[in-house]
Amino acid sequence: MRALALIGDILKATMAQLTKEIVDLTALFKQLKSSLNLDKKSYRLHKLEADSTDADLWKDPNRAKAVMQEISDLKKEQDEIKDIDDRLNALSQLAKEEELASDIAKEIQVLEKKLATLKISILLSGDYDKKNAIISIHAGQGGVEAMDWASMLYRMYLRFSEKRNWETRVLDVSEGEEAGIKSVTFEVEGSFAYGYLKGEAGTHRLVRQSPFNADKLRQTSFALVEVLPELEDTDLPNIKIKNEDLEWQFFRASSKGGQNVQKVSTAVRVRHKPTEIVVTAQAERFQEQNRKNALNLLRAKLWAREQAMKEKKVESLRGEYRPASWGNQIRSYVLHPYKMVKDLRTEFETSNTDSVLDGGLDEFIEAELKINKD
Repeated sequence: MRALALIGDILKATMAQLTKEIVDLTALFKQLKSSLNLDKKSYRLHKLEADSTDADLWKDPNRAKAVMQEISDLKKEQDEIKDIDDRLNALSQLAKEEELASDIAKEIQVLEKKLATLKISILLSGDYDKKNAIISIHAGQGGVEAMDWASMLYRMYLRFSEKRNWETRVLDVSEGEEAGIKSVTFEVEGSFAYGYLKGEAGTHRLVRQSPFNADKLRQTSFALVEVLPELEDTDLPNIKIKNEDLEWQFFRASSKGGQNVQKVSTAVRVRHKPTEIVVTAQAERFQEQNRKNALNLLRAKLWAREQAMKEKKVESLRGEYRPASWGNQIRSYVLHPYKMVKDLRTEFETSNTDSVLDGGLDEFIEAELKINKD
């Protein structure tokens, strides 16, 4: 009898704790919903759905694609909110069923993860956080070792994007003579790509035993990461790119590619005369597509320049502007004599270096988003 009574007391205590967790999750959900402006988003969704029925919209494929993507994002958020709401209501009904304690505990864990994801989406509330991202990686000094480090970072971001089902597309690449890359610029296409990746801008430092040194000496390498939003003309009403301000050059692509890439002057370089900003695009097989990519990159750099002017973060804005400064070291990756990846802004760290270099960046990104929001 005592044993049965003890088991009963344990079950009651367990259910009391589970009930408290359900109440806490319900309160958190209510708080998060109040931050989502759901009425405003619902109105926006109805308007976009009405716009999508307009035949004129489909005359502009890019705008049509953007509208349909926003509709999809808004519907996905609505469905997720409803799912969480339904799950919480069901849990509240089951809270008195002691024999279901194990199932209730598992459902609470599911809801905790869903609410954590919802909280992150609220942190991504910047003007351009929903946009695609344009990322550039530049190898620092150090020859082949630095170029190999740049290629490792490139792979890391490709794997991170792949895990989120985002698409990536190379815009420009300069490969190393022996190994690695001198620089690469690529687009990441997916919901909130810029919001998630913008905090990756800055200098990334690698410490390891060099595979390119016969003595396997410890080597420190640096690479610079730039992250910009992909912007349309309509996003930047104050920035006008005039044809007379552009100086175009056309040349044969230097990157690896098909026969057409090598024999035809498909690569483009454009200089914006008023600011001296220069961008290059050469990854596509057709010159017109490279021209479009170059203009997209130029537009993003002009936006970054304008932001820097507002925030007074740079002393001189002449020449090729890089919003991520070499002096702005954000993360250290140590592979020898011990293993540790540490973010110098948030102090978040992990010894699982293989996971990080394989695209496991979520905890680093979420920590940076939270500290910036606070």
